Amino acid sequence: MALDNKLGLTSSADLAREEERISKKKAIELFENGILDKLEPGKFSSLQAIHKYLFEEIYDFAGQIRSVNLSKGNFRFAPVMYLESALNNTDKMPQSTFDEIIEKYVEMNIAHPFREGNGRSTRIWLDHILKNEIGKVVDWSKVDKEDYLLAMERSPIKDIEIKHLLKNALTDEVNSREVYIKGIDHSYYYEGYTTFKAEEL
Repeated sequence: MALDNKLGLTSSADLAREEERISKKKAIELFENGILDKLEPGKFSSLQAIHKYLFEEIYDFAGQIRSVNLSKGNFRFAPVMYLESALNNTDKMPQSTFDEIIEKYVEMNIAHPFREGNGRSTRIWLDHILKNEIGKVVDWSKVDKEDYLLAMERSPIKDIEIKHLLKNALTDEVNSREVYIKGIDHSYYYEGYTTFKAEEL
């Protein structure tokens, strides 16, 4: 069964396809229209704005904190009752070095604040922090899917792997449309969406 959506789709495959197409298009707009430049790096309110922009045409809950508990495999994300305080704590975390930024990213992933679309929104949010704080972004095309997913799974206990993986993929091409678009495509590839190339939308 598909999640409730504004498109009136009942097939989860149809919804996944439309969600990918629409949100990739919106992700490009975030970059091209300078919307990201107006957001405060590292704040949950900025992540909310990114999520809302990507998914507001698809879901009523776009940009809203989830009201259900979520898990993936054996991993349980922050319970709803502790979610708000987890987000407040993450907001206050330092972000002046690469290590601090990745630690903040890991904590936001554990919080998993939205019902759907967390990974995609949070990777844009991460690059926005890196760009503003250390003048770098991740070239996601250099990050292997399996390595990334395993490193993220282990990151709440040991974040050395995800730090190593992302550090090796850093680039100073922070204003490159090509790097950004590769990141959008790879972000969706990690989550099993591979129908549309962002560049072609």
